[in-house]
Amino acid sequence: MNSNDYQFMNFNLAIVAGRLTRDPEIRSLPSGQTVTSFSLATSRFYKDQNGQQQEKTEFHNIVAFGKLGEIASSYLRKGSLALIQGHLQTRNWQDASGNKKYRTEIIADNLQLGPRSQELQSPSLTPYEQPKTPQQQSKTIAEPEIPIIEENDDIDVKDIPF
Repeated sequence: MNSNDYQFMNFNLAIVAGRLTRDPEIRSLPSGQTVTSFSLATSRFYKDQNGQQQEKTEFHNIVAFGKLGEIASSYLRKGSLALIQGHLQTRNWQDASGNKKYRTEIIADNLQLGPRSQELQSPSLTPYEQPKTPQQQSKTIAEPEIPIIEENDDIDVKDIPF
């Protein structure tokens, strides 16, 4: 085997499905590109040595760029279910004290939205009309006009926002 044979053995894929632990935060990079970040909690259930059901929760930092980040910011809120497919990336920096810090994140390549929560199914408000705090309003991009498709409506491909 030579070194070229190993180039095909690299694989970096992360798939997580869970609930958001905070509302997505959207901002712009100096280049003008938008970036959205949020945290997702996933739980694993297992039985311990005594046969008791246990739960272990992990927290994942998610970063989505461009249109994917804008969609996440528009449709996801704290508590929303989402499935994220992406790749792991670790970045590092020095804090104010000169200590080196590391943060491993999942850079989202694909996003699948979970079902709408009860809060968003209020008959008086659509998901796009839900009240936001002033802090959320200053961080988000204007939300697109996207039609709501009711459960019994026929779905037309041109009605899908992405």
